[in-house]
Amino acid sequence: MCVEHLTEFHGLKVFEFPAEGRKDGLPAAGEVAWRLGHDWSADKDIEAIWPVFLESVDTSRVTALIFGPWSDHMYDEDASAEVARLVESADRFPALKAFFLGDIVSEENEISWIEQTDLAPVLEAFPGLEELGARGGHREFAPVRHANLRTLRLESGGMSAAVVRGIASSELPALERLELWLGVENYGGDATVEDIAPLLEAGRFPSLRHLGLQDSESQDAIAQAVAGAAVVPGLTSLSLSMGTLTDAGAEALLGGQSLTHLAELDLHHHFLSDGMVARIREALEPAGVTVDLSEQEKPDEYDGQAWYYVAVDE
Repeated sequence: MCVEHLTEFHGLKVFEFPAEGRKDGLPAAGEVAWRLGHDWSADKDIEAIWPVFLESVDTSRVTALIFGPWSDHMYDEDASAEVARLVESADRFPALKAFFLGDIVSEENEISWIEQTDLAPVLEAFPGLEELGARGGHREFAPVRHANLRTLRLESGGMSAAVVRGIASSELPALERLELWLGVENYGGDATVEDIAPLLEAGRFPSLRHLGLQDSESQDAIAQAVAGAAVVPGLTSLSLSMGTLTDAGAEALLGGQSLTHLAELDLHHHFLSDGMVARIREALEPAGVTVDLSEQEKPDEYDGQAWYYVAVDE
């Protein structure tokens, strides 16, 4: 699966801030999602571009901000300096509603080589933030209380159980969309179904309407847990996509609680048989559920054994 640069964020078109900076010809500060990243042609890091951005743009009106590659040697640096950079300038961004850290594609750095950092300080510094996203190897997330966050999206080829537990222990009463790419153990994805279980409780996040537990090599076990989860009746959409879902996991979904109240069920990138695909469609589509069953994969064969793979790992 190809992970691409964001072209839209928080409902706004993404605009790449020029490393050299300028004031003429820039869009209005609140009309775009501003993206800053290492300028490969000028060999400038975000550290050098940041003060130029603060000088060139009326940051008091910026509502959406994206950090791409922070340097040309990210292999040796995690994102903690970038989080600190933003947090230290919090008073310059009173209107900020959305932040994405690590808008980086494989040509710049593989997803599991991007070393993320604890994002809780961003939430603490920006109480009005409504959307937070990040891409990379997520290793920590301190429990936090935030009254206004509506969307949390963490993309990873391997997410630490500590991150899942930290999110589950957070108080996020306004959270409507939670999307976690769990990844594989080989890249640090060690979260178990037991770690995920608190996310499936009713009332954990009272406003939750979309839940994505994706890109897991334990997708069948997650599907089995979701099949009877108390959180499901309150959802309008559910994603168990991008992982190693087989007929066993789908059978559990069909045999569990009703999913006909959902508007959308996303199972794309799966290992279901043709017969199971037909059964899911027959069970849900007549009730008006939009089901994504695209990317029907076949396991690879190694030494006579089937190998099931996630969409995003390295």
